[in-house]
Amino acid sequence: MPKLTILPHPDVCPEGKVIENAPVGVSICRIMLDNHVELEHACELSCACTTCHVVVREGYGSLEDATDDEEDMLDKAWGLSPTSRLSCQAKVAQQDITIEIPRYTINHAKENH
Repeated sequence: MPKLTILPHPDVCPEGKVIENAPVGVSICRIMLDNHVELEHACELSCACTTCHVVVREGYGSLEDATDDEEDMLDKAWGLSPTSRLSCQAKVAQQDITIEIPRYTINHAKENH
């Protein structure tokens, strides 16, 4: 099974984390949550927000293409890059993946708007 590497993020995962044996076919977000990395996911993994936005630094090509719905949501994400994905939609394949969690998210509920 592939390995999921999470680069350090000052609030969510200060030390970074390596998750060995990430289950194939499971979303990056679900794997992170199941391994005690409390990534924001305001829409409960339904592709209705951008709080679980990640940048895939390695292994991007192994992921299935983003759907039109995911692309539309990503257009609203802070810090968008060519290898950005919503972690609730990107499912691990056979290749190791390294991700970076952007410093900021757009979460109106958390920001008390």
